[in-house]
Amino acid sequence: MSWLPTLQTATPEEGYELAIKLSRMAVKKTQPDDEARSKMRPEYANDAVSLIASSHVVAVNFHTVAQANDHWRDR
Repeated sequence: MSWLPTLQTATPEEGYELAIKLSRMAVKKTQPDDEARSKMRPEYANDAVSLIASSHVVAVNFHTVAQANDHWRDR
């Protein structure tokens, strides 16, 4: 079974959670070594630029999910 069967979510909040998962999976697929990711985590966890960059990636993914779900249409 696929880890990403759909971009459809019931609410914008679920869409945001999916955006976070998309972002985390991108890191995991880019660096599949758990130990290597664990070693790097303290470096970026305390670096404002890295944290802002991570937030940007989540925002881009949320934009994609929101568009797929038409979350911005007039209700």
